[in-house]
Amino acid sequence: MQLPPLTEGRIIKRYKRFLADVVLSDGRLVTAHCPNTGSMQGCWEPDAPVQLSHSDNPKRKLAWTLERVDMGNGWIGVHTGRTNPVIEEAVRRELIPQLGGYASVRREVVFEPAGFERARFDLFLSHGTAPDAWVEVKNVTLWLDDVLAFPDAVTTRGRKHLQLLAEAVRQSYRGVMVYALNRPEGRCFRPADEIDPGYADTLRQVVEQGVEVIALRLSHQNEEMQVSAEVPVVL
Repeated sequence: MQLPPLTEGRIIKRYKRFLADVVLSDGRLVTAHCPNTGSMQGCWEPDAPVQLSHSDNPKRKLAWTLERVDMGNGWIGVHTGRTNPVIEEAVRRELIPQLGGYASVRREVVFEPAGFERARFDLFLSHGTAPDAWVEVKNVTLWLDDVLAFPDAVTTRGRKHLQLLAEAVRQSYRGVMVYALNRPEGRCFRPADEIDPGYADTLRQVVEQGVEVIALRLSHQNEEMQVSAEVPVVL
């Protein structure tokens, strides 16, 4: 997936969840939008190199958006809004074997089974040789002891998605959780028991019920992101 032109800088601080102060390479100090609702644990420190995108939209309060941070081993994608389009592109191009063979790929489709709250899944795959599939995508940037883990903060919403995927399986669909590993480190993926044990337990339970889990590494080039490889999942 092609990204907009990127500008180099160094982050000074992240605050109020959605704000980051950055010194650009030309010396200007700007406040950028930080499109990441997670804790961003291990994804930034003062003076770390960053890349920003710029918008000319006059309706935006902040023209700059934080896209990537380099903590010493390569770019970490912290713009969570970029992750789903990268995975969708890979699905459409048949680059993810487990999700191949579907003629229809739709985004943000509503799933509202009886007894559950209405929700939207990131992708709905249909008209294929396998059963129709509900797919949820999670951006993963938490690095712990050479593994990548999710979540980086307690997530009630994430648990609901897992439970809905299990319900989809009970209704003879495929339920697929894709963890998009958006940094270069980490030999495998696992749930972050030490941060949200409830989520970790729920993940293991729904896998026993037939929910599929795929962990995919995202790689960053000059102004591009793409799926590079599958990574082992350890539950």
